[in-house]
Amino acid sequence: MTTASHGDEDVRAADVQVAYGSISGRDIAFRPQLDYKGRVSPTEIPVAQPLAKLDHAADLATPEAAAAALRTFFRIADAWDLGNEQQRQLLGCGRSTFYEWKHGRVKRGLDGATLERLSHVFGIYAALQVLLPIPERAHAWPHRDNSAPLFGGKSALDRMLAGQVSDLYVVRQYLDAQRGGWS
Repeated sequence: MTTASHGDEDVRAADVQVAYGSISGRDIAFRPQLDYKGRVSPTEIPVAQPLAKLDHAADLATPEAAAAALRTFFRIADAWDLGNEQQRQLLGCGRSTFYEWKHGRVKRGLDGATLERLSHVFGIYAALQVLLPIPERAHAWPHRDNSAPLFGGKSALDRMLAGQVSDLYVVRQYLDAQRGGWS
């Protein structure tokens, strides 16, 4: 029998055992048994392993990533019942580019401004799903008049369509604050 020294007393390895239980006849460890002073043998303490390091980060500038992001945007736009011109304004792109994207023809990655706009739209959509779990209400909210000072009696969609990335940002920030902050 081996002993391990802990402070001024010796603890025998036999005194520190793992408690076992059985589920469907298989033994599983619940927790290490402690000695009478609440100590565990150092060999019984599980050690956290480092996470595997990623070889590479996801490249958001690829045409495939752009196409996936745009498909998501167009599904959200359909749920919100947005017209083509409204969708184009939210994306902040030209007419010909918009129709290329709408038909799934994405030749290169998206620029930073478009990615930022998409990020805000996705955040707005996600926040609405949390705040209004009934899909019909969540999808109707952008169109409804809002008495919050940020909207001045107009709808959130009116604010989002004002044309600036900052307009999308403030709507997202408002919704995140309503649901209790970032998460």
